Amino acid sequence: MVEPIAKREPRPRARMTGIVYLSFFLLAILGQLLVSNKLVALGNATNITSAVCYAVLALLFYLMFKPVSNSISLLAALFNIAGCVVMTLGILDLVPSSVSPLWFFGPYCLLIGYLTFRSTFLPRILGVLMALAGVGWLAFLSPTLAHYLTLYIEILGIVAEASLMFWLIVKGVNVARWEKLASAS
Repeated sequence: MVEPIAKREPRPRARMTGIVYLSFFLLAILGQLLVSNKLVALGNATNITSAVCYAVLALLFYLMFKPVSNSISLLAALFNIAGCVVMTLGILDLVPSSVSPLWFFGPYCLLIGYLTFRSTFLPRILGVLMALAGVGWLAFLSPTLAHYLTLYIEILGIVAEASLMFWLIVKGVNVARWEKLASAS
């Protein structure tokens, strides 16, 4: 009998979360490369697939951080999914280009940073990095500010998200601490 995903061991599920995160990153990079090389239809399909991966990541993070705070974890997932919808609609030219998915991914990263920091099963520095990345993505609310800081924001975002992603793949979570939080909630 197959266990529901919410009942599975936290370390393998955390590693699966890291692999889905890596899949998103690789697909997003590939999609941008394809679009920039005039393979727009294939690039757009790849970018939509990356958005699906990122939405799946929202569910996996929700399950991981639910013991820390069910409501904040759910809010983070909703911001992520809203950003994925805006990103997909943007790829299909169904939303104005002035509407950025980063408006949703900024709060998402802030919330994931907060949950990571508050959790006892992941290193706090990962939470700090994710929160800083979220603040960086929110700079895109001001096009002037974003214009001057884009490179730095992108570097910070990549470092923060890649750090969390690789930690999850290599280390997973501290199982005893995750289970203690899960049993308390």
